[in-house]
Amino acid sequence: MDEHTHECLASVPRRSWRNNDVIELLSDLMLIRGVPEYMRSDNGSEFTAKQIRKWLRDAGSVTAYIEPGSPWENGYIESFNARMRAEFLNGELFDTMYEAQVLTQRWVRYYNQVRPHSSLGGRPPAPQTLVPVAA
Repeated sequence: MDEHTHECLASVPRRSWRNNDVIELLSDLMLIRGVPEYMRSDNGSEFTAKQIRKWLRDAGSVTAYIEPGSPWENGYIESFNARMRAEFLNGELFDTMYEAQVLTQRWVRYYNQVRPHSSLGGRPPAPQTLVPVAA
């Protein structure tokens, strides 16, 4: 999630995330969008693992973790997660992981390109941006 534009840069359903999976996704995003000066996240293992922290540091990004038990410090992510659950996930039952990935990417495109955001004056975060579909 881009903290400034509120654009969802990636939402990829998986049964589990290994460090290399996280690095591959972040690497792809950084090739497209550039290396962020800061990478804010909660204290989940997918972002606090030593390998991930080292990779981010080597890439030139500073990690900024929120205080444990303080989700309001990551409010835009919490808001996104609540919207995704209410507007999409609660109404779906996925038969396959592929179906979950395809439908998630469809919803992310809607979220980024069509859905009005009150914090952005009623416009979507990235009306001209195309969100790549994960394989």
